[in-house]
Amino acid sequence: MRSYRTLFHTPEFSPFLLSFGAFAAAQTIGGLALGTLVFRATGSPFLSAVSMFGPQLAQLVGGAFLLSAADRLPPRAILSGLALVFAAGTAVLALPGLPVPAVFCVVLAQGLIASLGGGVRGGLLTEILAKDGYVLGRSVYNMLWGLTQVAGFATGGALLALLSPRTCLLLAAALYVLSAGVTRLGLSARPPRSAGRPSVSATWRTNALLWSSRPRRLTYLALWVPNGLVVGGDSLYVPYAPEAAGTLYACGALGMFLGDLTVGRLVPPAVRPRLATPLRLLLAAPYLCFVLRPGVALSAVAVAVASFGFAASLVLQERLMSLTPDDLAGQALGLHATGMAAMQGVGAVIAGALAQLISPATAITLMAAGSLTATLTLVALGRHAEAAGRRVRWPRSAAG
Repeated sequence: MRSYRTLFHTPEFSPFLLSFGAFAAAQTIGGLALGTLVFRATGSPFLSAVSMFGPQLAQLVGGAFLLSAADRLPPRAILSGLALVFAAGTAVLALPGLPVPAVFCVVLAQGLIASLGGGVRGGLLTEILAKDGYVLGRSVYNMLWGLTQVAGFATGGALLALLSPRTCLLLAAALYVLSAGVTRLGLSARPPRSAGRPSVSATWRTNALLWSSRPRRLTYLALWVPNGLVVGGDSLYVPYAPEAAGTLYACGALGMFLGDLTVGRLVPPAVRPRLATPLRLLLAAPYLCFVLRPGVALSAVAVAVASFGFAASLVLQERLMSLTPDDLAGQALGLHATGMAAMQGVGAVIAGALAQLISPATAITLMAAGSLTATLTLVALGRHAEAAGRRVRWPRSAAG
């Protein structure tokens, strides 16, 4: 499957995208509103960053205990239920006078249950599309996320200039309800992909199996660590440029959209695997200019160029799927989504703490340097593993 026309003629692909688009718009507008609300209430870069990205840390707990449900429960029911729970939680966040500790309790609870979303959507996409359509379909999925962020952050910034953050949170809650409705009406009821009941032991067993393979393990780390450190730096846009944070987030989303469009549609499949490392390096390198504390215009260009590198996740997910049995696709992608979200949360905490001690600009630069170091280290480990594998295989073939 190499054309968008074929892709969009696939039954259920369009409602799948629409439901995700509404959910992503709610997250984008709601996240910016919440970060702004907390920053105005506390004046703390750390708390602002953690309010936007810290809840993703809770997905690590969900990934350890809940992920088996991604393949063992009906996907439509899970996705519509998640959207309704998020709608209720976001409406609570909009309550006047809600103490900051209560805000964090709500968003951490949302992060816990959100751990199911990535795995369920990823697994459902493998069912809606033929296997040869996954990369193209995933690129469209990622592009929609990028476009939604562009529109969501731009719209969210404009709304925050006209309305209060609490009103914007209520708009986000309405979008979550819309996502639940599209999911319920637009997608078919499918049975679970795997037999058995979801349980903590089943989650741990499958996670251990997925983690036991060294190639899969290195692929997961490549998906999680460089990305998470960069996103941690991104969490500081509000304290770095309070009046232009929406612009920076929108430029980042635009760069991500262009990267996914290029890699998913224009790059030949035979070339894609060679792009994983260059794209991860591009993801971090432009942020090094933040050490000079550039103005909004130059910062926006750097953010857009760097965000093109998020397309590395497309290449690495394709590698992950080639290393994973079909009946574990949902949990494998769920483990990826959970680990990535958790690492982004860790990155936000680290970046927020650094910004509290030094400055947002310097903290963003240090997070980018850490991402570059992580990528180069993982490349070296991968080459070492390949060389070791060749040394092990050589005597066997000689003996034969």
